[in-house]
Amino acid sequence: MSDNILNTSIEYLKGVGPLRAEILKKEIQVYTFSDLLYYYPFRYVDKSKFYKVSELNSDLAYVQLKGYIDNVKTIGDKRIIRMTARFRDESGDIELVWFNGFKWLKDKFLYGQQYIIFGKPTLFNGKYNISHPDVELPVDENTDIVFNLQSFYNSSEKLKVKGLDSKGISKLQKNLLTILQGKIIESLSAEVINNLKLISREEALLNIHFPVNHEMLKKAEIRLKFEEFFFIQLKLLKLKIIRTSKYNGHTFSKVGDYFNDFYNKHLPFTLTNAQKKVIKEIRYDIGSGKQMNRLLQGDVGSGKTIVALMCMLIAIDNGYQSCIMAPTEILAKQHFNTISKLLQKTNVTVELLTGSTKKAQRKKLFSELESGELHILIGTHALIEDTVQFKNLGFTVIDEQHRFGVSQRARLWKKNNIPPHVLVMTATPIPRTLAMTLYGDLDISVIDELPPGRKAIKTIHFYDSDRLRVFGFMKKQIQEGRQIYVVYPLINESETLDLKFLMEGYDAIVREFPLPDYAVSIVHGQMKANEKDYEMQRFVKGETNILVATTVIEVGVDVPNASVMVIENAERFGLSQLHQLRGRVGRGADQSYCILMTTYKLTSDGKKRIETMVKTTDGFEIAEADLRLRGPGDIEGTQQSGILDLKLADIVKDEKLLLYSRKVAIEILEKDPQLEKPENRQIAYHLNEMNKEKANWSRIS
Repeated sequence: MSDNILNTSIEYLKGVGPLRAEILKKEIQVYTFSDLLYYYPFRYVDKSKFYKVSELNSDLAYVQLKGYIDNVKTIGDKRIIRMTARFRDESGDIELVWFNGFKWLKDKFLYGQQYIIFGKPTLFNGKYNISHPDVELPVDENTDIVFNLQSFYNSSEKLKVKGLDSKGISKLQKNLLTILQGKIIESLSAEVINNLKLISREEALLNIHFPVNHEMLKKAEIRLKFEEFFFIQLKLLKLKIIRTSKYNGHTFSKVGDYFNDFYNKHLPFTLTNAQKKVIKEIRYDIGSGKQMNRLLQGDVGSGKTIVALMCMLIAIDNGYQSCIMAPTEILAKQHFNTISKLLQKTNVTVELLTGSTKKAQRKKLFSELESGELHILIGTHALIEDTVQFKNLGFTVIDEQHRFGVSQRARLWKKNNIPPHVLVMTATPIPRTLAMTLYGDLDISVIDELPPGRKAIKTIHFYDSDRLRVFGFMKKQIQEGRQIYVVYPLINESETLDLKFLMEGYDAIVREFPLPDYAVSIVHGQMKANEKDYEMQRFVKGETNILVATTVIEVGVDVPNASVMVIENAERFGLSQLHQLRGRVGRGADQSYCILMTTYKLTSDGKKRIETMVKTTDGFEIAEADLRLRGPGDIEGTQQSGILDLKLADIVKDEKLLLYSRKVAIEILEKDPQLEKPENRQIAYHLNEMNKEKANWSRIS
């Protein structure tokens, strides 16, 4: 097909060659014609408007002038040389200045020749000048088309040395589009193009690089953004179709004694309506005969673990074993302690497997696992070791799944001939646009309701100057029998960031809260595992009043008596992390507090994060705000996914287009699941080409 020309090495493009090809590969990852074609401009400047010299003012960003250049001269000694020239039109004159790269320009200007200059005017000593202006003749002799909108491309110093500044890259794009004229094949069906009133792929690519006017630029952006979203959704939805049509799962046909006994006699609280709804969705999946792949989102403390446990009990009722894999030993132990306590009056057997499990215990555990005596195994990465063999694994729970690689998870599925049902849990709420783009191949359940009796955590913002007041509040809480977390962003002092560091903070707290009236623990990432565990356990048992820590306590500590979370230099944390830390308190029936300590020097984004935390405890609202502030590429777990390789589209700004593209993809696949119909030939071909280029996007199996 004619699209194969796009796979041509970039060195064979006119104006590139081997040396420029190497620098293009290293600096901007342009290896082929295709890479260059999809290297889009980052902004456009309207060149249709001309200013007079007399109209210049400091409020103007960039201006375009038409006039004459004369009085060219170099000034300065050998160390600092600059070139200046006078630019004049009928209304006045200004100075042009070049500080480097002007040797080749010096003899180029012709007296009496009219030029167009473009640049940013700066006021210096009462007169305007323009540094390093773009200079060109009024008519581009190489083309019949005059483009009023000029594209600007990101470059680098190394590229500029090789003549590949924005203008140089633009010339390469022009050479490429000349070769590709009439050869860019369509990727969408005629029906989609006509229904959505889209311009062709070739028109869109020409106008994204060299827009004829604002209207065509807008049409090009809509077409290319839609295409990006559409093919991501198509790929994810096709994965889902393959999974549901090809992969059989264990059929859990009954709800028996294990489930009913626990539900009727040992469930310590009434389930929320949200929990009941999710259990119902999972029961439908695991009874369907197809392998379940479901993402369970729920805020900190919403009760995801009890939902997972009750579904594992259904697996046991049907003769199957279950496991929970957690990313850290602390979190694995937390799950083990919670579930063991819930099941202590039942006949369900539960064991813990981590890196520190003793050899004798491992041997006993492996034997019970293979015989089927062991119903539920909870652990870390240790679960995927080859020595861990289940008799009949039917249900797998993955907690905080973004911390596991695809290959690690895949090894767990291979523990049985028929892949087990998979429930992925996350306490990091994911905005629906991001969930749709990252996990469009999964079914998604949400627990959006906290258990009854939980009081909303009060979040308060204090500045460093309020520290004595905060210490007073902490003392009052301790006198009432409560415990307190104090979290710092760093362990050691940073020379580049003005942060309170952990050891200084610990010393200050020990001075303010001396023994024997108070006991303080300290936990950070550089401590040995047994030291961390010892200090953490002291706090869990109530032997210490205050736990001073870094973010190692973000996940996996459940101390109902801890009612205050103090976060130092809160402006240095992301919204998602602040929300996770806040979720460590509010586990009991008492009123809990989150105190955000900051300096007065807050950036605009820092201020927005603090305001958002004070305003709401809704994890999904916070996740949406985080997405708007940071962008999808910075959200934990998205960069490693390989999916958010969006060149033009933005899942926040273009949410409506994303939702629409998914709707169109669903409609097409409902009528033609394998994309075999003649009208979908272009779509199938383009999807196949993408599959060759991209790594496997599948998230779970």
